Amino acid sequence: MGQEEQLKPGWKVWRFDQMAVNVNERIDDPSQADVDYYIGLEHLDPDSLKIRRWGNPSDVEATKLIFRKGDIIFGRRRVYQRKVAVADFDGICSAHALVLRSRPEVALPEFLPFFMQSNLFMERAKAISVGSLSPTINWKTLAKEVFVLPSLEEQKWFSLLLRKAEDVAETIYSAQQHLDIVLASATEELIQRTHKRTTLDLILRDTSYGCSKQSNHQGNGVPILRIPNVLRDELDLSDLQWIDLLEEEVNRYAVEDGDILLVRTNGNPAYVGRCVVARAHPKPMVFASYLIRLRVDQTQVIPDFLATLLNSPSIRRALRGDVRSSAGNFNINTKGIRRQSIPLPSLDEQNNFVEGLDQLKNSGKRLEDRVNAVTAIKKVTLADLGG
Repeated sequence: MGQEEQLKPGWKVWRFDQMAVNVNERIDDPSQADVDYYIGLEHLDPDSLKIRRWGNPSDVEATKLIFRKGDIIFGRRRVYQRKVAVADFDGICSAHALVLRSRPEVALPEFLPFFMQSNLFMERAKAISVGSLSPTINWKTLAKEVFVLPSLEEQKWFSLLLRKAEDVAETIYSAQQHLDIVLASATEELIQRTHKRTTLDLILRDTSYGCSKQSNHQGNGVPILRIPNVLRDELDLSDLQWIDLLEEEVNRYAVEDGDILLVRTNGNPAYVGRCVVARAHPKPMVFASYLIRLRVDQTQVIPDFLATLLNSPSIRRALRGDVRSSAGNFNINTKGIRRQSIPLPSLDEQNNFVEGLDQLKNSGKRLEDRVNAVTAIKKVTLADLGG
């Protein structure tokens, strides 16, 4: 009773199973599912309710969950990744997700997905996850958790505001996608019109594998770059780990300005070969064994130009011919990289091309700033759901 006395007028306490139904409809053979879409956790974007990518049911095995248009897909494994989405179509999804439907007499269908994006819900979800390597929620535990919800009328107001923010973010995302197409088209056009070609073996001064020692989160030693740090157009230092090494080992695995770091091993073949140029990072800094460090002869090629080529669709397709599968992982080695053929215009042409791409990328960063501003508005609104 004391808790209820502290609630805002019209707000009530509910168990989660009073707010949502767990739809546990399963299919043992995904290839027999009468749907066109498979959603794995890798297809869901953090903090976005929109599903933008999917796979084919015939490409996956083992038991999956069936969802319907309008259902909520919630990644119950590694919930700190904040993956919640609303389905725009029928399909099947990973059993590492929960398929949920709102109970509209308590939580409106348009409101519940936003509530599940709130820090209030996500922090609770993290707290009840079990397991150390891949912390996971089970439905029975989540069902018993209690939350404070606004009245249905206030839920409509929250939903309207949050939906407008989500729509703005989606519009900006669409603009970013078009910009990415322009960037890729410009690179492909240069590849097609450049007649002079060379192999990477002739322009690389060094190709080295990274350090395989165990890293830590406690800040012991020097920072180490891993796959999550190199999957964007520039180094992402927001999720760093550290490693304790001897001085000679630090020197052996050191990352210098202009080094290209390339993903050599991953369970997702789309990641293998992706790369980034190291610029303006803290030093000393080293790199992990799932990466390869490329050092170029800068009298022949600009590192940023080469990284752009290596990330282009046509060069990635060519590189895929040297990717090998082993024990569930996809790999490329230094020999496979060195034999790749690339166009090699003059240094002046390379420089002009890189400068032009930088201008387009700056436009992309301004769009990203706008997305961040919209996300901040959503977070402030969601913070009011604390009851």
